[in-house]
Amino acid sequence: MLERKGGEGWRPAEAQWVALDWECQPAPGCTRGAEQAEQPGQRVALVVAMEPLVGSHGVDEQVGHGVPPEPRGGPPCQDGSRRQHGMRLRGGHGARRYAPDAELPVDRVTAMSAVLEFAGVTVRRGQATLLDSIDWSVDADQRWVVLGPNGAGKTTLLQVAAAQIHPTEGVAGILEEVLGTVDVFDLRPRIGLTSAALAERIPRGELVRDVVVSASYGVVGRWREEYDDLDHERATDLLVEVGVSHLADRTFGTLSEGERKRVQIARALMTDPELLLLDEPAAGLDLGGREDLVSTLSVLANDPDSPATVLVSHHVEEIPPGFTHALLLRDGAVVAGGPVDEVVTEENLSATFALPLVLRHEAGRFSARRRARRHVG
Repeated sequence: MLERKGGEGWRPAEAQWVALDWECQPAPGCTRGAEQAEQPGQRVALVVAMEPLVGSHGVDEQVGHGVPPEPRGGPPCQDGSRRQHGMRLRGGHGARRYAPDAELPVDRVTAMSAVLEFAGVTVRRGQATLLDSIDWSVDADQRWVVLGPNGAGKTTLLQVAAAQIHPTEGVAGILEEVLGTVDVFDLRPRIGLTSAALAERIPRGELVRDVVVSASYGVVGRWREEYDDLDHERATDLLVEVGVSHLADRTFGTLSEGERKRVQIARALMTDPELLLLDEPAAGLDLGGREDLVSTLSVLANDPDSPATVLVSHHVEEIPPGFTHALLLRDGAVVAGGPVDEVVTEENLSATFALPLVLRHEAGRFSARRRARRHVG
C-alpha cells in the first residue's frame, strides 16, 4: 500500500519517495539522498508533491481545465502514419491495444499491482471537505459497489478514480500511474465511465451505434472520424451484449432512461477499458428498468474478462450479484470497506445512513428498510 504522502493542490512541486510493495531502481538522473542510496533493494516509488492551483472563484480547478476536450494526436498506424482525430485504444476481442507514446519527465515506477490504490486521498472545495483521508485499493478481478447517502462523497471519489479531478492531498494511483505525474489525456481512454454528466453531453440526435463507436476516439458526437469494420463490429457486439442491439439506428434522444443507461455502458466498454466506473447507473429507472439493468451488470460482473468495476449507488437493492466488495462512505470518510458479505451488514448500513435499518439478503440480492418505530402508549 502507498503511504500517505503528497501535498496541497495539483502542480508538481518537489519529488518525494515513499515505500511501496515492489522493488525498483531510481530513475536515471534522479537522486534520493545519501541515506536512501545506502539501503540497497529498498522499495520505493516517486511521488510528486503538489502546489495549489486556485481558480477565479477560490476553489481548486478541474483537471484539464482550459484544455479542449477533443483528443489529441493518435498512435502510429501500421504504415507509420498517425491518426489525426485522436487516440484509439483497442484491446481484447481480437483487437490491438495501442500504448500511448507520450514521454514523462521522470522514469517513474509502473509496477503497481492494484488497478486503483488511494492513500490518504482528500478533496477540498473551499471550506468543505468532500473526501477525507481515503485509503482504498481495487484489484483487477474485483467488482466494487460504493454506497452512502447524498453528500457522502461517492461521485467525488469516482471523479478522482476517473482522473477527472486531482486530490487536494494524498496519492491516487490509477492503472499503474500516479495522478499529478501522468498526462491525464493518455490515462482517461483506459477508463470506461458512465455518468449523468456524460449523458448530458451526448447529442440527442446522435444515432445509438455512433454514440458507441465514437468512444474509439474519445469524442462525444461523431464528426469526421474514420472507423473501420472492426470498430463497427465491436460496437454492434457490445449493443448485443447489453441487450439494446435493436436500437442501433435510433437516435439517443428517443430512448428511455433505461435504454440510455445501457447504451452508455456499451460505449464505456468500447475501448476495452482496464477500469469501468459506473456512477449511479440505475438512477431514475422504474422497477422494471432497474431490475433489467442489475441483471445486465451481474452478467458483466461474472465475466472473468470484464474489467475491474466500481459502481456507485444509494441503494443496496442495486448491488448486482457477482459484485465482490463494498465501500461505505459517510461525510467523505470510510465507514467500512472490504468483501461485500462482511461489509454490507445492518450495523454498518445503519451507521452509514444514520438510521436503524433491517437488512435482508436472499438469492444474491440485498434489500433494506427502516426498523419499525415503537408506538408509545
